Amino acid sequence: MGGGALFFEIWARCVKKSLRNLGIVARKVLDGKMHPFKHVIRARFLKRPNRFLVQCQWRGRILSVYLPNPGRLQELLLPGCNIRLVREEKSSTRKTRYTAVAVDRDGQPIMLHTHRTNDVARYLLQEGKIPGLEQARMVRSEIRVGRSRFDFLLEEGNKDILLEVKSCTLVGERVAMFPDAVTERGARHLRELAMISEEGIRAVFLLIVHWPFAKTFMPDFHTDLNFSRTLLNVRDRVEVIPVSVRWEEDLSLSPDVSLLNVPWDAIEEEAKDRGSYLLILNLKRDRKIDVGKLGRVVFRKGFYIYVGSAMANLTQRMSRHRHLRKRHHWHIDELRAVAQFHSVLAIRSSERIECQVAKAMSEMAEWSVPRFGSTDCSCDSHLFGMSADPLHSGNFHKLLQHFRMDRFQGK
Repeated sequence: MGGGALFFEIWARCVKKSLRNLGIVARKVLDGKMHPFKHVIRARFLKRPNRFLVQCQWRGRILSVYLPNPGRLQELLLPGCNIRLVREEKSSTRKTRYTAVAVDRDGQPIMLHTHRTNDVARYLLQEGKIPGLEQARMVRSEIRVGRSRFDFLLEEGNKDILLEVKSCTLVGERVAMFPDAVTERGARHLRELAMISEEGIRAVFLLIVHWPFAKTFMPDFHTDLNFSRTLLNVRDRVEVIPVSVRWEEDLSLSPDVSLLNVPWDAIEEEAKDRGSYLLILNLKRDRKIDVGKLGRVVFRKGFYIYVGSAMANLTQRMSRHRHLRKRHHWHIDELRAVAQFHSVLAIRSSERIECQVAKAMSEMAEWSVPRFGSTDCSCDSHLFGMSADPLHSGNFHKLLQHFRMDRFQGK
């Protein structure tokens, strides 16, 4: 090897090592785009045995795959959907050889690998793509302050910036929400960022939405009311920057970054403990049950979705349905006494939309129980049946997505 070639090889190794220390491997930036994954394969999602493990089918084989994302992801990980995997190097500490990195929704990849979100944020910061942080310079990562560790310390002029980064995959057509599961840690980070800002440090909450069609961001007050109220309470001290990104077909990151609107007035009005809910029960066999004035009702086995509401203390009402009661008050108490609790999903709202939700359910359910739960309104029923788990139904999640998110489009 000639002297020039040897010098180039040493230089290339140094550059690659430096980029790896920054969390960005060399191939991510050589073509002007970020490529966080290589040798990506497509598989068919089957099921999710636990939070960090999914089972997929690839070339006739059943693979157990590591999922680096603790979110619920129920609206994305539907049986039969396309999921993107990468094969990892052999390791004595890993039981799985594959990692799930993205899932397809309507033909558009959505990045799932939360551990790579900081790599994305770092790259966008270095490229000056984050609105409001174009001139910020990276100082270091993983900054410990008190009980918490924050993602980045930046500097702009003589001013320090403490940055916390979150990944968002919960999206409707144009609305994105975070979090998709309760996160006390996330709420604590917001409170601590607010306290830090009082010391003269600029505090920023950066949300990276992996859906290029999003236009609006709202905290998911349906799922985590505490986080949502905390975000409202600190918004004058913590700068909230939600941006959407696009992942190309080859899982390279597009240069297109968009700043999302945050409708604070609507959030203030909606993020309260009131609204409607969907209670899902599983009846294991056909039953005949006495239901008040409805008399003896035949219930076929399957999943039942009950549409209820509480315009005050919604959390308490939903909690009530989780447990069996000796004293029965509503129609649903009779069915709950013989059916297994499966899930309960809040649709928080400042308006009474229970009957709108019931009408939408009637159009997608396989059957309904006449007059059940609807004695005080004009609806035919508020109880609907499906033979398969509605949480595995794309149509059910579209209904939920509409009432939780898409009705706020244009706010």
